[in-house]
Amino acid sequence: MAERGEKLSERIRTCAAEYLLKESDRTTLITVTRVTTAKDRKHSTVLVTVLPEEKEAIALSFLKRHRSDFKRYLKTHAALKYIPFVDFEIDLGEKHRQHIDTLT
Repeated sequence: MAERGEKLSERIRTCAAEYLLKESDRTTLITVTRVTTAKDRKHSTVLVTVLPEEKEAIALSFLKRHRSDFKRYLKTHAALKYIPFVDFEIDLGEKHRQHIDTLT
């Protein structure tokens, strides 16, 4: 069962990266770092990092406004039987890791 969730997360991660490559305005670098999926596979969260960091709020607002467009993109490009609800969040774990790297 866990393998199916991992495959779903990977498929969503790939599609999210492709979608952002096509739809972002390229004033910020939005990188999909990972996707977490609930055990019931009804909800997924796409975790991203944004450069420059000052534009995180703008980028997150853009991503949340485009959730329904991304869901339509998934329907046509992911070949999934069921499309979960997808949300976008800033990957704070990756952000903290990068901060620690700058300290060492």
